Amino acid sequence: MVNLAQSDGLLAVISGPSGVGKSTVLSRLFQFQDEFWFSVSVATRPARPSETEGSDYFFVDEKSFFAMEKKGELLEWAQVHGFYYGTPRRAIEEQLAGGKTVVVEVDVQGAQKIRQLVDLGEIPKEKAVFIFLIPPSVDILALRLRRRKTEDTETMNFRLRAALAELQVMEKYDYIVVNDRVDNAVEKIRAIIRAEKERVQLT
Repeated sequence: MVNLAQSDGLLAVISGPSGVGKSTVLSRLFQFQDEFWFSVSVATRPARPSETEGSDYFFVDEKSFFAMEKKGELLEWAQVHGFYYGTPRRAIEEQLAGGKTVVVEVDVQGAQKIRQLVDLGEIPKEKAVFIFLIPPSVDILALRLRRRKTEDTETMNFRLRAALAELQVMEKYDYIVVNDRVDNAVEKIRAIIRAEKERVQLT
């Protein structure tokens, strides 16, 4: 169980539709490691050529993934586009207990499950913030997906439909950040987290 009641830790949950540029924004945010601790998710999909084990994801097979889930080692998990993704629990709990600001990138399903932990009181409401990253327009989102060239046309169209559906849940987040320019988005996220961190320290 996550317990932040006796610490100044803050959990920052960042989501956004496929193609919005989450990885680019998070990699730029990663430059500020003195401010944040970044959680690395577990994934059952194959690594892309540009991805590094232990930095982008921990890549595992489904058997290992569900062994972790059965042992309660995942804070949340979800199936996305035919693969499974999860957030390791122990390291996050340790960092939060030490007063760190933990940044977690998850899809909307994962964010919903973490929100449920907040609703259940396992994570104090004032010590978690949910940020949703959106594109400047749907046309730009479609263009970004096409430029990735990591999937065939059918898969890309599926991702676009899924991304449009994910945009419908953004009102459930505490903040919405438009990724018009990466630097602008990063600064907005940093400002949100700083403000929330100060609020935590005052409670």
